[in-house]
Amino acid sequence: MTHRKNLFVFGALLGIAMVFSSCGSEQSPTTGWAYNDPGNGGFDVVPYEEQETGPGLVLIEGGTFVMGRTEQDINYDWNNQPRRVTVPSFYMDMTEVRNLDYLEYMHWLNRVYADENPRIIQKALPDTLVWRTKLGYNEPMVEYYLRHPAYRDYPVVGVNWLQARDYCAWRTDRVNEFILVEIGVLNFQESPTSDNHFNTEAYLVPAIQGIGEETEHQLVDIAPNSSGYRRARMEDGILLPKYRLPTEAEWEFAALGLIGNTVYERVVERRLYPWNGHITRTDADGNYGDMVANFRRGRGDYMGTAGNLNDAAFVTAPVYAYWPNDYGLYNMAGNVAEWVMDVYRPLSFEDIDDLNPFRGNVFKTYVRDNTGAIADKLYNTVYDYDGIRKWLQNEEKSGFFDNPTYAYNADEEKLRDDLINGIDAVMKLNEERKYDEASEAMTELLEDKLYGNPSETIEIAPQIAKGISNFIIAQPGELRMRNVSIEENLERRNYRKSNNINYLDGDFASNYNSTNDWNNWRDDKGEGTNKMYDYTKTSLINDNARVFKGGSWRDGTFWLSPGTRRFLDERQSTDYIGFRCAMTRVGSPIGSY
Repeated sequence: MTHRKNLFVFGALLGIAMVFSSCGSEQSPTTGWAYNDPGNGGFDVVPYEEQETGPGLVLIEGGTFVMGRTEQDINYDWNNQPRRVTVPSFYMDMTEVRNLDYLEYMHWLNRVYADENPRIIQKALPDTLVWRTKLGYNEPMVEYYLRHPAYRDYPVVGVNWLQARDYCAWRTDRVNEFILVEIGVLNFQESPTSDNHFNTEAYLVPAIQGIGEETEHQLVDIAPNSSGYRRARMEDGILLPKYRLPTEAEWEFAALGLIGNTVYERVVERRLYPWNGHITRTDADGNYGDMVANFRRGRGDYMGTAGNLNDAAFVTAPVYAYWPNDYGLYNMAGNVAEWVMDVYRPLSFEDIDDLNPFRGNVFKTYVRDNTGAIADKLYNTVYDYDGIRKWLQNEEKSGFFDNPTYAYNADEEKLRDDLINGIDAVMKLNEERKYDEASEAMTELLEDKLYGNPSETIEIAPQIAKGISNFIIAQPGELRMRNVSIEENLERRNYRKSNNINYLDGDFASNYNSTNDWNNWRDDKGEGTNKMYDYTKTSLINDNARVFKGGSWRDGTFWLSPGTRRFLDERQSTDYIGFRCAMTRVGSPIGSY
């Protein structure tokens, strides 16, 4: 084995030497044509070593592990049966996202969208009312937790899954913008606007303007007949991959931190928690007996006894509190539970791939013009029109008007009916693929019915506006995306449909309750409905149910085990769920630490 390993290393080094020697002589070893030569067409080959580590991230070296239950299944959910999988290397935030980080995000949104698109800001606002309970006094947390500087290093809560996802997308753009400003390709924008601010994907399309002011020090373009300068490209390796939520497998792998218990290819001790042993106190010299996580030790015991507080936190704790695990990640057990990317299914572990497992794929592509070029960026906010209509009509028993204790007056009923009628017209435009006209008509509808008469007071109007903001799916400055169609994928073997959330669990083939009649089973979009899980009647599971992992300050020790899993609707939030971001590792899975 050692001999074979040495041969592999020697071969790899020889290959690297050949590439570098060919780059040094600027000649392709496969065609003989020179690299970086305007006379040969100007094919750029830039020097590159490896991916830079983004701000706040830690490299998580991947590998194989047994995903799933490490604690006894006291709830008898049978939703985390052990299964061996492999997770590629990736990056993850060292800590949960803090209140300070999220306030920075909201400040940027206010700078860009306050005048023309206030609903985008409204969508991002955390729900500070999650702290309220009917028989407890938590008003100080409602008023101070998010914004008071005493809590700036505490994890943000009251953030739903959609808001966490949007934060990750925003962070991607701000980090890549900073990189380009630092190397002198872009000027710093003092006053970004909804029509002119940096977006990574839009920047990578040279024809799209309004992505920030480009400097005179652009990258040199050696291609013939060029202007002499160009934007950075993906091939340059300058821009970082997207920040995103981790998958459930990634989060669980990183939380366990088995790299600390690995000798060669042997895991010498499997873990119940992100640390060794079966107790929640440390045996370290000088800290013997201290709690290693922020959780509820027992009924009514959230922080311990005065004079010797066991975890020194009555609710959340600062994100750098306690000891990190062997990857250097803080609070992977306790403090707050964390959103992950996956859609919840109780039997996902029986279906998902054993390489980089994930449930929740909805494949999309860019909208293109008649020439096949990527269409211009968005200048209007795009909504999930069908989702808004169902919410207003309470078709899924989760709409705002599903409140038997509230007597709606005639003005409120008329407002709802006017909005539904207006959305019907918007949906017709959207079905005709008049996307810009549809988004403009939706903006006009909201301005007319919700914001058009400031002197008019309809009590539920602000609540409807907030609810509608939750259905924003794209905002100005982004590229327009659409779901891939079955017709364009007929010759593919790996997938056909866009939406694969229900694959093997809720789709037509797996639905025991179907009549084997596709036309009766599919929805108005032709992609099928999930009749296996009768939402609000026999189940709380639907395609909006998202997994969250780990224990929190509210939980007992059972939930500190990384293999446990729970779910919540993606539009709901709590006082004990936060999140942290992840990033894909490209190239070598090892890297140079």
